[in-house]
Amino acid sequence: MAPRTILYTGKGGVGKTSVAAATARRCAAGGSRTLVLSTDPAHSLSDSLGVALGSDPTPAGQGLWGQEVRAQQEMTRHWGGVQEWLGGLLVERGIDRISAEELTVPPGMDELFSLLRLQEQHASGEWDVIVVDCAPTGETLRLLSFPEIAQWWLDKVFPAERQVLAAAGPLVRAMLDIPVPTPAVLDDIRRLSENLIAMNRVLRDRERTSLRLVMNPDRMVIGEAMRTFTYLNLYGFLTDAVVVNKVFPDEVGAYFSGWRRMQAEHLELVRSGFAPLPVLCAPYFEQEVVGEKMLDRLAEALFAERDPAALLQTAITQSLQDDDGGVVLRLTLPFTAKEDVSLKQVGEELIVTVGGQRRTIMLPSSLTDCRPSAARFEDGQLEVSFQRDE
Repeated sequence: MAPRTILYTGKGGVGKTSVAAATARRCAAGGSRTLVLSTDPAHSLSDSLGVALGSDPTPAGQGLWGQEVRAQQEMTRHWGGVQEWLGGLLVERGIDRISAEELTVPPGMDELFSLLRLQEQHASGEWDVIVVDCAPTGETLRLLSFPEIAQWWLDKVFPAERQVLAAAGPLVRAMLDIPVPTPAVLDDIRRLSENLIAMNRVLRDRERTSLRLVMNPDRMVIGEAMRTFTYLNLYGFLTDAVVVNKVFPDEVGAYFSGWRRMQAEHLELVRSGFAPLPVLCAPYFEQEVVGEKMLDRLAEALFAERDPAALLQTAITQSLQDDDGGVVLRLTLPFTAKEDVSLKQVGEELIVTVGGQRRTIMLPSSLTDCRPSAARFEDGQLEVSFQRDE
């Protein structure tokens, strides 16, 4: 059976590595053979667990293994042939060797190759649970869009690539004096595309795979997490919980009381904006969360009686779809009457009011030049149509 896979992402500095490590330790303590894997280029998983981790799974406790993927190694494995061909082409055009090597790696490819190790470990059959400490949200979202591009290449380009090269290769070499890709280079690209598509199947398996967003109770951080949540729904990935880390406890004293009140307001925004997802909260501990004892305290605060490996939400509650030149937002609002629903758009925010409760949905940047043109509510589903301004 495929392993349960949980991916944690969030803005840098919110504590997602600690949350991922704490989740993995709790899964292992429950008897699951667990791997916690870091694809964040700025690895801190070793520091969090207090164990020196390598690029392959390393024992990190009873039933627990850790792995910090080395992007450079993965790039050599997956992109070496392509990099050699492109580098040679650039050097022939007068670019120095060091610059050529840099230019042969498109932005984001190192993180992409790191995430491919997830697909390998998923297929290995070694694990009951895989917990992934992802790169910060911007990089993660960019990576999640790659598989669809790979599918396009396989469908549109590769069926004819060898015939085209066989016919055009001599002409290209004679007229442009550039080397054409060798079969080995094309095989590298094809293999990478196939691996990306396999990874996409892992990420879209909503019965076994989910993402969890980690944030602090700060307005800007919450805003980014809300935009990320919308994009994840847009891509069709399941988010089954959000984690709010570093919440001041009630007894913080007078000096931090103002912060505590502000955090309480922001927590209400999280609960309304991400409803009906579970909101898992962890306090701002009195010491740094590193090592077994503190990670277990964090896990207890987050999960209490919950199973950390359970799917805490099983449905995508909002979606965006193209429709006749516009875009339709669909939002699930169970147990709601039509007359209780009202809408207002303010910049990037769509404010949905149901009775006395407000929900703020951060719209993708692609919709900031659109305006709501129609809305309907039926069978617990709100549909809002957007049209672009002429």
